[in-house]
Formats: sequence, C-alpha cells, structure tokens
Amino acid sequence: MLIARNRLKYLMLAFGTMILGLASRSNELGIREFVTIYAGDTLWALLVFWLVRALKPSLPVLHSAFLATGFAYLIEFSQFYHAPWIDGIRSTTLGGLVLGFGFQLSDLICYFLGVCIGYVLNIWVIRKQEHAQA
Repeated sequence: MLIARNRLKYLMLAFGTMILGLASRSNELGIREFVTIYAGDTLWALLVFWLVRALKPSLPVLHSAFLATGFAYLIEFSQFYHAPWIDGIRSTTLGGLVLGFGFQLSDLICYFLGVCIGYVLNIWVIRKQEHAQA
C-alpha cells in the first residue's frame, strides 16, 4: 500500500513537472530568455528523476539519481547520432521534446541540476514524512 501511494505521489510530481517544463517553453508567458533556455532542460531531467522513482519507489534515492542522470546523459549523447529513422522521430513534437535535436554541453549541466533538485526534494519530503509519523 505504501509503495502504491509513493508511486502515485511520484507520478503526480512528474505530471506537475511536465506542466512546468512545457510552460517554461511558452513564449506567451513573457518569461525571461534565460529561463526559457535552461529551465526546460532542468525540468526534463527532474521529470526523468520522478519517473524513475515512480517506476521503482523502493530503490535508494541515490541510485534513482544515478539512473536518471545516466538516462538523461544517454539521450543527450544520442544527439550525435543522425540516422533517418531517429531524425524522423525527432521531427515530431513528442520526439523532439524527449530526444532533443543537437548536443549541447549546457544541457548536461541542466540535467545534473534537475536531478540534484529532485534528489534534495525527495530527501526533504522523506524527512518531513518521518517527522510527521513520529
């Protein structure tokens, strides 16, 4: 029961993060250029972290952080590969959001920060839950 409840919490966090990430890419909101450039990538990695936690909530948080970072970096480095089939996927809206288009070193930094934010938030929530139960 606890794992199912945690899985639902992580899925809700993932959904909220996805909404924030999509909003950060919107020109309609009048967000500063710095935020629109870097927030989406940071939030994308945070989303990956929440999804890893949702898939395996019993996994130690640090392991989830390593998995999420590794996955995000793998996707970023995959952008060096350009074959017609994968570029076809990238040309779709969803494919472009998930796989990206071209390698950027700044994305790796954003991914690391996004996962670190998830790690810290997760630890903070766990401690808050432990105090509430005590």
